[in-house]
Amino acid sequence: MVRTPLTPEERERGERLGRLLREARGGRSMAEIAADAGISAETLRKIETGRAPTPAFFTVAALAGALGLSMDDLVGRCAEAAPTERAAA
Repeated sequence: MVRTPLTPEERERGERLGRLLREARGGRSMAEIAADAGISAETLRKIETGRAPTPAFFTVAALAGALGLSMDDLVGRCAEAAPTERAAA
């Protein structure tokens, strides 16, 4: 099965999600958050760096829970960043 290439907007959204998760992690280690979320530290690293721009919903939900974020808050923060980033481009 051939995967359709991601659009620039999808890549941008993945990078934005990664930044938000990294900021929410603060001083806690990747290994700690990944373990709390039930994923590997490598998966978290890929999400935070934008190399995995379309993580599964349940992965994002698990990370939000481990970081103490509500899904509504996470979606809202991603949406708030979008117009600013487009204006800067």
